[in-house]
This record gives sequence, C-alpha cells and structure tokens, in this order.
Amino acid sequence: MKVLVDLYISWFKMGLFTFGGGYAMLPMIQKEVIEKHHWATEEEVMDYYAIGQCTPGIIAVNTATFVGYYQKGIIGGIAATLGVISPSIIIISLIASVLSNFAEITLVQNALAGIRVAVCFLMGTSILKLWKSSVKDITGIFVFAIALLLAYFANISVVIIVILAGVAGIVISKVRRMKHE
Repeated sequence: MKVLVDLYISWFKMGLFTFGGGYAMLPMIQKEVIEKHHWATEEEVMDYYAIGQCTPGIIAVNTATFVGYYQKGIIGGIAATLGVISPSIIIISLIASVLSNFAEITLVQNALAGIRVAVCFLMGTSILKLWKSSVKDITGIFVFAIALLLAYFANISVVIIVILAGVAGIVISKVRRMKHE
C-alpha cells in the first residue's frame, strides 16, 4: 500500500510543479523516479518516454502509467496516472473559472512569459543529461543527427522517427554482433 501512496504523491508533485508538459517534467522524473525511489533507471525512463511518444495520449501520463504499472501492476499504473493528472484537473478547473478576469493583466502575461523561459531551461538541462546517458558513440550521434534532420526539415511525424530510430538500433546491434562472430 505504501508504494501506491508513494506513486500517487510523487506523480502528484510532478504534475503540480511542472509547467510545459512531459519534456519539462524530465528533471523531476529523474529526481523522483530514478534517484529518490529507484523505480526505474535512466535507460528505462528513456524507453518509457520513447514508447510514450508512440502511444496515444500525453507523454507524462503515459510515463506515469508505465512506471506505476511496473511497480505494482494495473493498480500501480492507476495510482501514478491519477497522481499526475489530479493537479491538472484541479488547476485547470480553478483557472477556467477566473481566466477571463485575469488574461489581459500585464503582470499575468509577464509571469507566464517568465515561466516559459524557465521551462526551456529545464528542458535543456534534461536533454543534456539524457544525451550523456543515451548517445555513447559515433553511431548514436549519427542516429541522433538523422532523427533531428528528419524532424526539423522533412516534417515527419515524431512517432515515425522514433520507430525508425528503434529499427536502426536493432539493425546496428545485429550488424555489430555479426562482425564480432
């Protein structure tokens, strides 16, 4: 039961204090899931994110569901998912009730602009951490560069790019094994 409560509370905190969606949540996921509770490794979180992008829904919710499921099965997935969505439901309900009264206030607009800058910084630091743990050799740099070029210039869906990168990883792994045999 304690793990279920911990899943709910941890994901509630992440949902409450993260602005900018799943990518901006990475620093908190690293702290809570990897470092504090040891529910997953960095590689596993990367896998959850990759799968989360390829499945319908929000990346943060998908990741919470995966982590919860791997800790306590279906009930763990439900606890983590409810934890991550509860703050959004509460906050959106409150904001929706008063938004029209405050949307045009310069102070509110400036605060939101500042929050966006902070979110960009948090995403950047997470990307650097993930780069260090994921891109380990020239082949990884090559796959990254191709994925970046496809995403930026070819207007290809992120889902297709993730699938292609997965296929590339499988092919590269098989070619390396064949060379060592």
